[in-house]
Amino acid sequence: MTTIAFTDSTFEVDADIVADGLGITVSLLQDQMRSGKITTLSERGVDNDAGRHRLTFFSEHRRFRLVIDERGTIVQRSTLDFGDAPLPASARKPGGYGVHS
Repeated sequence: MTTIAFTDSTFEVDADIVADGLGITVSLLQDQMRSGKITTLSERGVDNDAGRHRLTFFSEHRRFRLVIDERGTIVQRSTLDFGDAPLPASARKPGGYGVHS
């Protein structure tokens, strides 16, 4: 089982996990993160989702999400792939099932 290291609002995710989720190589992930082409969003669960965090990574054409529990164990992962089309603004919005930024 893969875990994510975190303290307070800082998360450390293995680059292999994110690169795989976005369908790119680790070196491209690192380059695009440095240049700002890949961005991230972290949200903290509330109510029924208390103790969970949702980490979202955005590239030009994909959105990759991880939901982790209070121990940092990945409990869900998903990828939204728009192929050659750009990721629409609506796919970059936070929120959803009881998670707050």
